[in-house]
Amino acid sequence: MYPEIEPYDSGKLDVGDGHRVYWEVCGNPRGEPAVVVHGGPGSGCSAGARRFFDPSTYRIVLFDQRMSGRSTPRASEPGADFTANTTEHLLADMELLREYLCIDRWMVFGGSWGSVLSLLYAERHPHRVTEMVLCGLATGRRAETDLLTRGLGEVFPEAWARFRAGVPEADRDGDLADAYHRLLMDPDPAVHTKAARDWCAWEDAIVPTSPPSPRFQDPAFALGFARTVTHFWRHGSWLEEGVVLAEAGRLTGIPGLLAQGTLDLGNLIGTPWQLAAAWPGSELVLVEAGHHANGALGEEIVRATDRFRSSPTVA
Repeated sequence: MYPEIEPYDSGKLDVGDGHRVYWEVCGNPRGEPAVVVHGGPGSGCSAGARRFFDPSTYRIVLFDQRMSGRSTPRASEPGADFTANTTEHLLADMELLREYLCIDRWMVFGGSWGSVLSLLYAERHPHRVTEMVLCGLATGRRAETDLLTRGLGEVFPEAWARFRAGVPEADRDGDLADAYHRLLMDPDPAVHTKAARDWCAWEDAIVPTSPPSPRFQDPAFALGFARTVTHFWRHGSWLEEGVVLAEAGRLTGIPGLLAQGTLDLGNLIGTPWQLAAAWPGSELVLVEAGHHANGALGEEIVRATDRFRSSPTVA
């Protein structure tokens, strides 16, 4: 990965509905534009994501999706209103940001939920996308979120028992994301703080890191993250089941590198192979890694962005 780098420009874009989206740009002001679409939903962009691109070649754009990171209002605030925070809003924000920064076309990089949003964006606006690099692959299907909230219970039975026990008994056989969201939105700090802690403990269990993710030790981050994830998942991300795969033919002509860890538990329902089969001309590269874009997976991402530096773009 490339050395750490600081932004040369940043700001907050008024996207309407009372929301202001944080953005930053680093690298070469005259370079090839590339946008980073973070995961979660609700994680916010990270400084580490800047390091996937050659700063002498790329004009690297990062932004915090609505209610995440430095965008305002924040999901962790009392009385947080998620009405104007949907997949459609996030897609529209990306186009507003592209236009605001006077970018005609850009490379799109996304991981996990960011890969879902990136795919949707490219399917809506293929003429605005030069190349795509995706990792931690997902397509926004209910089958994928059901795997994460219930299916992996057989893989991590003790952690899942604790996770399931975190909601009222009457809700334990239903939609756990929906049940947790109700607790997370409870105005009582004792209720929503415990729910955030329980949700993030399960996240740590199914996507293990060593040591455990420090961001979940921040109560404000944990609450905002858990509220945002459950808000999207309980609504099925406002997507028709399987629509991203069904419309992947729209990506024809866009060079795409799909970098996936062989140890990513999302592989259990076959998403990487289904996406590669549905997207003509995409390339699936498997590396011995998990879900996080670091180590061998991070190196593969850098190889992809390096390779695309000199690749011809689609007219």
